[in-house]
Amino acid sequence: MTTIELHAPELEPVDPDLLCLLELPDDLPDDLSIAEAAELTGLTAHTLRYYERIGLVDVRRDTAGYRSYNRRAMSRIVFISRLRASGMSIAAISHYLELVLEGDHTEPQRLALMQEHRARIHQQLRDLQLALAVTDYKIAAYGGTAAP
Repeated sequence: MTTIELHAPELEPVDPDLLCLLELPDDLPDDLSIAEAAELTGLTAHTLRYYERIGLVDVRRDTAGYRSYNRRAMSRIVFISRLRASGMSIAAISHYLELVLEGDHTEPQRLALMQEHRARIHQQLRDLQLALAVTDYKIAAYGGTAAP
């Protein structure tokens, strides 16, 4: 059972191909270099350094002074990546993470923030479904097929 299923059993099962985008592999090394972290997440080293610089991710340094991404840092990066992919701004993510640091008493604010973001995602999905319908219509109008 995945972490998501443990925390939200009422959700529909998540496609296993998508889970790899939400959860870290069990065999992930304890520490990753910035190049390894970039390869695993699909982000650039520049983006990873930026996230660290603005305080979204805390990254340790090894004895030589190189960045060392542990499992906690990688989990945070994956979380941020999914929020960014869904259109959440860096400012909103930063605010959310500040609320997390403030403690459990901010849970109602965090819940509200996520509910608002979820509503925006649903609107984006509706907009994309309409765009797809128009595209399929035009394809059919030109004598093509909209089948995948």
